[in-house]
Order: sequence, then C-alpha cells, then structure tokens
Amino acid sequence: MTTFEWTELDQRAVTMSRALAADAVQKVGNGHPGTAMALAPAAYLIFQKHLRHSPSNPHWDGRDRFVLSIGHSSLTLYIQLFLSGYGLTIDDLKAFRTAGSLTPGHPEYGHTDGVETTTGPLGQGVANAVGLAMAQKYAQGESKNFLKDQRVYVLAGDGCLQEGVSAEASSLAGHLKLNNLVLIYDDNKISIDGSTDLSFTEDVSARYRAYGWNVVEVAKKNDGDIDIVALDAALTASKKSATPTLIRMQSTIAWPAPTLKGSAKSHGSALGVDEIKATKEVLGLDPNVDFFIDEAALAHARKVEIRGTQLEAQWNADIEKWSTSGDVAFARYQDLTQALDISKATLPTWEKGSKVATRKASGSVLKALNAVSPLLWGGSADLSESNGTFIEDGGSVTATTMFARNIHYGIREHAMGAIMNGIALSGMRPYGGTFLVFSDYMRGAVRLAALMNLPSTFVWTHDSIGLGEDGPTHQPIEHLASLRLIPNFSVVRPCDGNETAAAWLEILHREKAAGIALSRQDLPTVTTSEQARAGIARGGYALNEVSNPDGIVIATGSEVEVALAAAETLNASGMKIRVVSMPCVEWFEEQDLAYQTEILPANVKTVAIEAGATAGWYKFADVVIGIDHFGASADPKLLFKEFGITADAVVAALK
Repeated sequence: MTTFEWTELDQRAVTMSRALAADAVQKVGNGHPGTAMALAPAAYLIFQKHLRHSPSNPHWDGRDRFVLSIGHSSLTLYIQLFLSGYGLTIDDLKAFRTAGSLTPGHPEYGHTDGVETTTGPLGQGVANAVGLAMAQKYAQGESKNFLKDQRVYVLAGDGCLQEGVSAEASSLAGHLKLNNLVLIYDDNKISIDGSTDLSFTEDVSARYRAYGWNVVEVAKKNDGDIDIVALDAALTASKKSATPTLIRMQSTIAWPAPTLKGSAKSHGSALGVDEIKATKEVLGLDPNVDFFIDEAALAHARKVEIRGTQLEAQWNADIEKWSTSGDVAFARYQDLTQALDISKATLPTWEKGSKVATRKASGSVLKALNAVSPLLWGGSADLSESNGTFIEDGGSVTATTMFARNIHYGIREHAMGAIMNGIALSGMRPYGGTFLVFSDYMRGAVRLAALMNLPSTFVWTHDSIGLGEDGPTHQPIEHLASLRLIPNFSVVRPCDGNETAAAWLEILHREKAAGIALSRQDLPTVTTSEQARAGIARGGYALNEVSNPDGIVIATGSEVEVALAAAETLNASGMKIRVVSMPCVEWFEEQDLAYQTEILPANVKTVAIEAGATAGWYKFADVVIGIDHFGASADPKLLFKEFGITADAVVAALK
C-alpha cells in the first residue's frame, strides 16, 4: 500500500464508476452526478490503495475511517462500497434514492454497511472526522507501538469548508495536532448557484496553514481530470506529517461530460440521456448500455477484500502481542472494548432539605461515573467549571497527552456537538457542556445525534431565568420546548441532586442521545435517592401520596419547589393536590396508558409550571404557567415573581 501502481484495470474501474454515477441519477431522475463522476478516481484510490479496511467485516475495530462530508455526492461512497465488496449490488445502485433502498439520497449511519456517519448538512462530516481522530488518539493513549496506524480520511467540498462548523473543528484539530486526520478538499469551484467566485474567494490553503495544518496542493491535469499520481503522493506523505493534513485537490465537476463538465448544471440534476451517451463515448463505453459492469475490473477491485482480511489478521496478532508487552496503555484499551458498567459507580446522594444546584450535583455524579470506565469522556465549550464537567485529577487533552478525561473545546459549541458525535461513532460515551441558551449553536449536531441514535449526552446548564443578572441573551425561554420537538431525543430537567444522579444513570442505561438541563441556582432536595431512581425511569411520577386528587401540578427542574409550595397551601385548605415531577416528557410518553392515567387521571384539573415556553404542556394540562417572552437582567427571585412563576399563581389556577 506504499508503492503506487495504477493498472489498466484500475483505470477501467474508475471509468465504470463514472458511468454508474451518471446512470444512477438519470434512472431516478434526481440527484448529484457531477461530483461523483469527478471524484471517482480519488475515491477509488483511497479505498483501494490507502484505506485500511475489511469489507467482509465492516465493523472491524482496527479499520481506518472514511467520512464523506459532501453527503449529497453519496454515489461517490456507494460505488466504492459496491466495488470493494461491502454487500451493495448493482440493483442497489439502480434503486438509488428510492424507498427502502440501501442507497438513500444521503448516506445514513446504521443503514448501509460501510457508511461511518450520516452526512448531508455540510461541514458536519468534517467535525465528525475530528471526533473520530480524537477517539483514535485517545484509545492509543501513551502507546507508541500499537494502534498508531489508524487514520481518518474525510472528503469535503467547498460547501463543507464554508460552513462555520468545519472551521471550528479544523481549528481544534490543528491545535491538537491530529496527524491521523487527512482532509481531502475537492476544489472544483462550483456550487449550486454557480461559480464559487460569487461568494467564496478566500485562500483556503492559507487558512488551514494558520490552523496549524500540513497543506498539500494537487493541481488537476491539463485535461481537467484529477492528477491521481500527485494525489497518491500527497496521501502517502500525509502519513509522515506531525499535524493534520489538508490536501487541496483540484477537479472538474462532471468530468468528462462533453458539454456539462465544469458546469453548475451538473451539480444537482441528471445530465440527460444525450449527454450521458456522449460521455460514455468519451469514456470508450457503449453509449447504449446502462449500468455497465466491467467484470474484470470489478474482480480486480474486489481483491481489496483479501487485503482487508490480511490486515485484520495482522491487527489481531498485534493486539495479542500488545497484551503481553507490559504496556500500561493496553489495560486502558481493553477497558474501551468493554461495555460501560455503571453499576460499579458509587454515586452521591443528598438528604431531603439540603440544597444544591443541579449543575453542581451533576459534576459530582460525573466524577463518580468517570471513575468507573474511560468510555465516559467529555468536556465543555470553555465553561467546564460552570457546567460541572471538569474532572479533577482527570488531566486535560492536549497535543501531547490525548489520554485525559477533560476535553477543552474552546468556545466552539457547534463543533463540540459534532465532534462528540464522532467520538460516539467510535463506541465511546461522550458528553459536552455549555449553557442551555447556546444549544441553538449546536442544534444541527444534536439533531444528527438523535437521527443516528448515538449516545451523545449534551450537558446544558443555566437552564432558566434563574440565572438572573446575565439577562435575556443568556436566559433560555423557548429552548426546552423546541428541543423536545426533536424525534428520538430525550430532554431531562431534574429537580434536585437525587433526580440528577438518577437522570445520569438512566441516560447512560438507555444509550441514546439526550440533553440534561441543569440549574445555576441551588435547589432544595425534595426526593430520596430511591424515589428519584424509581420515578425518573418513568419520566414522570407523583412526589406526594395523594389518592383521588382534586387537582394536579406538573413541574420540572426548579419549578418543582414552587409546585410543592402551592400544594402545601392548598392541601392545608382542604384540597387534595398531587405534585408530579416530570423530568423527562419523552420517557413519560413511553409508558403504557395505564401508568400515564394513574399519574394524570382524566377529568382532574391539571396545571403545568415551567420557567420556559408554554408550548407542549397543553397536552397534559388545562392551565400552563410559563414564559412566552424574553427575560430580563435582574435578581432571579425578582424575575420569578415578576413573571408569575410562583406558588400563588399555581394556587390561583387550581382554585
């Protein structure tokens, strides 16, 4: 894999790939043929000559990772998976972008073997790749003799590098000197609107050099095709770089289509029957044959399966040798291959009546959980003390020390979310913290975590107007409601320390994407540890023993205290008021109807209270007390009073 050899069969495989890309889009009538046609030689070179992978075992731990950040060019990946023997067939390519196929419009993680991450929103793949590279370095730890060959290759386009998330992630990658990361930038100077000269004329190479990357420029050949010899040399040289590598590779979109190459018209539309026939003639293929398979070239490409099996066998032998080497890093690696056993953790508990901010309680819980397994790994967007995510004695991730428990993401919320997803894709359990109001900055990554069913945990503190004097720019209002709208995503807002501990246990047990919203201010402990653990698993539960209630108050987080105060007043007057803590709406809605009806019986007046937007609570309550306007800079107690988030308001509603 170090000596470059490009045979006639390799060239024929590339020629076949280009025709298949054009035919697949033409058959379905929509898609993105131009980039897939242009990138065919680059993708083939990576999969055949550089990528360490085993098509017969797509989940092999020792594999390199290939990330197609330009997800709209999904055929670039699908065709290489077909050629390499990942199980995709010619019929799958014919079914491109159709219902139920293994070849959807954008690659989907968990749907098609060989797809390492779901890509589509541009730039996310670049940041995912940074997370994957960090995870490789973390697993390697201090070992200098093992796991050192794992690499991440990411193929990106102009759109990826215009998106801010890639800039944030690339900056961090340069800072950490992730020399196992190679970003191939397809510099074709075309976007949907036309030439990139309309909006994107910066010197990308200079920018990446400023990030601290090794930059190699590969000019296209005189005929407009990718210079495969120069690209191979750049990829080979990247393996000796001390920093991440950007390969700025020129290409001509839709090459070698006679009239549409280099045109924006080939970006997102089928080329048309006549243009495809003319292209096939240029390629030396029969213009009247669609989905042509060159059997000899396909058999040649499939030999990568044999090489992959050999690489996997060597990897296993190396791991066995490592296990007897006495290297302390092996024990860490072994821990990373085991499932997370949170039952070993000794979690803190809080006595009723004591007070603690749930962000501080979360920090104590995280410290206990981190002691159990190195799989749990995380940090913050420059707010580790405020978020409670800093692990004392855990060390800090740096360019020279990757096996450490604290990641300093800097003020890069969007990149943090997408990098966390990359770490989760490696099999680890990442968490990352910022203020809840800044969940807006990372929403794209949060949505993709839910879409991919990844166990990324987003720690969001300063969860309401309770943060006080920082004012409306920092006070989340609509955020809880909007985050609850994301499918397959759990939003957990615990009311005290014991619920916070129980929330972490449940989040880790479920192994799905979740956000935990935590208070800045101290909150009274109103549950026992046992009550919280039993109740939070159900999403919502009764805090007080009241049968046949006259009224019900549902609350989350800091408003549970308010609900209990209102219930105490009303119960003293002869009414029977049940208080329901509902830290997670999504988990409550998973329960059977019998349990839901038991907790929230029909025909009982119900009030919901939460210091946030009221949308969403009306499905449970007759009256909702909340905030549907921006906050203000003032003492938090004054804000709760002025905005009507009070026990008196609950009492009035129930009376």
